[in-house]
Amino acid sequence: MGERQAGDPPLYFDFHVFVCVNRRPDGHPKGSCAARGSERLRDYMKVRAKELGVGRARVNGAQCLDRCELGPCVVVYPEGVWYRVENETDVDEVLRAHLLEGGRVPRLMLPGRGGLGRPGALHLDPAGDKSSDPI
Repeated sequence: MGERQAGDPPLYFDFHVFVCVNRRPDGHPKGSCAARGSERLRDYMKVRAKELGVGRARVNGAQCLDRCELGPCVVVYPEGVWYRVENETDVDEVLRAHLLEGGRVPRLMLPGRGGLGRPGALHLDPAGDKSSDPI
């Protein structure tokens, strides 16, 4: 990942949150985040971030983030941490722990590239069942 350099302008936002709102045709093997409620969750996250006083953050909808089979997917930058958020409780937890407190929500974190997750990270088996990452 690239590093910020001394001559770079200051960050415009402290956090940039992308919520996948991609919609694929019904029956597509990867599914889609929108079909799993991501548009509603994005709208909730925008309002809730303001209510909680999350400053200098932007919540945007994004088209395909290429992880819809694990969705609804959210990625938080500048750290590049991926989460699966299924409901308002999950959204609140990500906003509080990650954006307000500088921590993480391990139970909602998606595995990194190559499929290797971290302890407590969300893992989906081929049948789509959630389980704790065994690593």
